[in-house]
Amino acid sequence: MLDVHRLRLLRELAERGTIAAVAQALDYTPSAVSQQLATLEREAGRPLLERTGRSVRLTEAGRVLVGHADAILERLERARADLDALSTEVTGELRIGAFGSAMRTVVTPALLRLSRDHPLLRVRVTEIDPATAPEELRSRRLDVALLQRYDCLPARTDPSLDTEPLFDEAVHLAVHRDRPRTLADCAEERWISGTVGTMCDEATVRTCENAGFTPRVRHRTDDFPAVLALVAAGQGVAVIPDLAAVDVPADVLLEPLEVVRHTALAYRRGAARDPLIGAARRALRSR
Repeated sequence: MLDVHRLRLLRELAERGTIAAVAQALDYTPSAVSQQLATLEREAGRPLLERTGRSVRLTEAGRVLVGHADAILERLERARADLDALSTEVTGELRIGAFGSAMRTVVTPALLRLSRDHPLLRVRVTEIDPATAPEELRSRRLDVALLQRYDCLPARTDPSLDTEPLFDEAVHLAVHRDRPRTLADCAEERWISGTVGTMCDEATVRTCENAGFTPRVRHRTDDFPAVLALVAAGQGVAVIPDLAAVDVPADVLLEPLEVVRHTALAYRRGAARDPLIGAARRALRSR
């Protein structure tokens, strides 16, 4: 009999690529992950991993099993959701992950609706970068999360998650009123961007590359009010999505870009009928 927990570890290995990454994400030691995967190989009756030095990769059997693992985990999620749907009250703990610029305008109103409609529900909100949201959902540290995608970046999909669109927003070039006002004229400007690896930083770099140059990033912060303050102080230019364009300083101009940011709601595949997920979906869609 194949163990579901070990199947989840194999699925994570296929996603992350290394045993060390799986161990770090799920709070295990690498040796514990290796032992569990070795046990899964014995259960499967054939090798699932090819080991070369310190690296591993899935065998054909391992890839086949990962495909079934996605379906099995989805089915279990549906079973759990169907059982929870038998309850007449929405109770328990709902864990929501959202990016910073959505906290005030999207998440806070949703929390008010949830507390009004479901007084027995305990909601916990965590600010996260959308790039890490799929991992947090798969590891069950979150129940729902807001994902974002800039249309200048390649679309990313995760077979373990279901998503539904929430809203789209315009993206702007934030410049000091005394500086150049078009993207093409900002090739020699200093730039302000997010932490390397975040989606906002990737979008800034790709937007500039599409205009024919690589941005010279001088300052990095993931706090958009700080970004706007730096622009107002003449410290550089930046890419700002509409949700972050709040309390814009008088010396900052926002020039429209041909970029759109798309925000979606994500949850584990099969969990749509879970009453907690349903409550979150309704509250977050009622903007």
